[in-house]
Amino acid sequence: MPNTYTQIHIHFIFAVKYRRSLIHPSWEKRLYQYITGIFRKNGHKMLQINSMPDHIHILVGFRPNQSMSAVIQNIKAETTKWINNNEFCTTKFAWQEGFGAFSYSKSHLPNVINYIINQEKHHKKLSFKEEYRLFLENFDIDYDERYLFQEPQ
Repeated sequence: MPNTYTQIHIHFIFAVKYRRSLIHPSWEKRLYQYITGIFRKNGHKMLQINSMPDHIHILVGFRPNQSMSAVIQNIKAETTKWINNNEFCTTKFAWQEGFGAFSYSKSHLPNVINYIINQEKHHKKLSFKEEYRLFLENFDIDYDERYLFQEPQ
């Protein structure tokens, strides 16, 4: 779109289905590269990505040419297929439904990047559930506990 100028920074967070610890260090860097490629292909700019075995954090410079739901749906579908086709997991891999998306101003980016880089350190103190609830509470997002996390059936 000509003459469209934006500065939108979004921090996406989403979990492996049932919060299972399936993202393994032996292939997580390849996952980051794959996800980065999808974002770039869609015109967005990867700023930082990191994960724990049960969830992922992604900070991007987001372009308004696509909805957040569409890009995350695409990321989840493509990475699920890629992970399963490469047989990185001994069981079928899938992402949890839904995602968190939190916006930040440019001045906050160094802190957000540092936060994402230091995931392992944060999770020595907090579980993913506790971390995610804190994000929702800090951003004043109302949520229904019944729909926050999908439990195994």
